[in-house]
Amino acid sequence: MSSTASGRNGTWRNWGGNISARPAREVTPASVEELAAEIRRAAEDGLPVKAVGSGHSFTSIAATDGVLIHPQLLTGIRNVDRDAMTVTVEAGTPLKRLNMALAREGLSLTNMGDIMEQTVSGATSTGTHGTGRDSASIAAQIRALELVTADGSVLTCSEKENPEVFAAARIGLGALGVVTAITFAVEPLFLLSAREEPMPFDRVLADFDELWAENEHFEFYWFPHTGNTNTKRNNRSAGPEKPVPQLQGWLEDEFLSNGVFQVAQWVGRAVPAMIPAIAQVSSKALSARTYTDIPYKVFTSPRRVRFVEMEYAVPREAVVETLRELKAMVDRSGLRVSFPVEVRTAPADDITLSTASGRASAYIAVHMVKGTPFQRYFTAAERILTAHEGRPHWGKVHTRDAEYLAQVYPRFGEFTELRDRLDPDRRFQNDYLRRVLGA
Repeated sequence: MSSTASGRNGTWRNWGGNISARPAREVTPASVEELAAEIRRAAEDGLPVKAVGSGHSFTSIAATDGVLIHPQLLTGIRNVDRDAMTVTVEAGTPLKRLNMALAREGLSLTNMGDIMEQTVSGATSTGTHGTGRDSASIAAQIRALELVTADGSVLTCSEKENPEVFAAARIGLGALGVVTAITFAVEPLFLLSAREEPMPFDRVLADFDELWAENEHFEFYWFPHTGNTNTKRNNRSAGPEKPVPQLQGWLEDEFLSNGVFQVAQWVGRAVPAMIPAIAQVSSKALSARTYTDIPYKVFTSPRRVRFVEMEYAVPREAVVETLRELKAMVDRSGLRVSFPVEVRTAPADDITLSTASGRASAYIAVHMVKGTPFQRYFTAAERILTAHEGRPHWGKVHTRDAEYLAQVYPRFGEFTELRDRLDPDRRFQNDYLRRVLGA
């Protein structure tokens, strides 16, 4: 799932296949010094610079016709500090490798998203998150980070050192510099008990506040064209460990969640009229199950069916109303939507451009299978989500610009002022940043 899906003609493509770019050159620095030298060299050549991780963003946030930096040689754990309970990791390390390495050390992140193919810097810079009543995004677990700025200097920031940079750079969109290392807060490895079960859509909405309040991590998937959802509750457990048996895991996570789902997507693409009937079957394919395991084995799951996604954070108290409007829109639109809608939550955090900055949030994500026209569905969904002051995920499809974003982010001006200071010549500029942050 590497981002270096570069063709022989030097074309870079993202994981979702909806973004491509032709950089003037691609570099893979082996050290922070080499990376800084590449940024200085780009400045001499008058070229813009972007770093790209595993290409899991559906926006052109990492695209450039200048210098594309691949961080895959900047990987691994630099330091584990058991007194401070932190771990410092190189920016190009995939989340999967971090999670496995931490587990071997008897440690874990507190919360994480449901995909772990991304690099730690790509995931945090775009605001990747899971679901949590009290625990926030991956970026909210950062305690310090190292950043190479536009003039090639290396900046260390934390709450004590360069605190104004730290407030913004944890979700920096690649606009403030290239992140080279991240220090995360970690905790001793713990167990999570997962309870997955189908639940009617209307009941989930009626009981949403309760389901949210009673569980450390609550999320659900609604299947459009049906009144069905699959819910998932993850809570800490004293044990014992009871992982999903291997064969059952393969059957449910690979065969049903990925294999049968992939076939359903193919049929839906070939015969869109079949989609509502397929949705009824898909939404009932997975039966209830409970299991207890270490965090990354509960939070994350393989995603083999490629898709394109839009996700917005709305104020948590607006989630039920927003979902009702979304369902009514799908029901009357004549649209054929074969991919479930994912709903998660996050507490307010203090990161300048975090989708949960200063407000408790609920995330509503709409998906379409790769290669199907998604514009009509996404446009209709976006109209509903923005009416509730929704904030788009920085790495997922949206059409918002700086003018809109300045209205929904109280600290927007703080971020752009910092960018003016750290990158006055716009070395890290691209079309996407020009749109979302203004020129």
